[in-house]
Amino acid sequence: MPEHLISTDDFCRHYKVEYSFITSLQQNGLIEIITINQHSFIDHDHLKNVERLVRLHYDLDINLEGIEAITYLLNRVKNMQDEIVALKNRLSVYEDDQVSDT
Repeated sequence: MPEHLISTDDFCRHYKVEYSFITSLQQNGLIEIITINQHSFIDHDHLKNVERLVRLHYDLDINLEGIEAITYLLNRVKNMQDEIVALKNRLSVYEDDQVSDT
């Protein structure tokens, strides 16, 4: 087993999470589960996201539909922030040209 993979069984035991919740997240496209030899794993790079989804459900008592909506909106905000940064960078090129022309 590669070191960057975390067993879903270990994850569920450590975070006291029901395995059915993890499979529900996967079935709804919220997380990716890697299956090797009939054992399921979470990639270490996705651990932070899975932990966030677990906190939303267990700590804040948000149902799966609410988690989907929150995830969608957070992704939209991140994409807009990325777009704003890209537009600011493009704008700064034009502003720099105007300063050097004077």
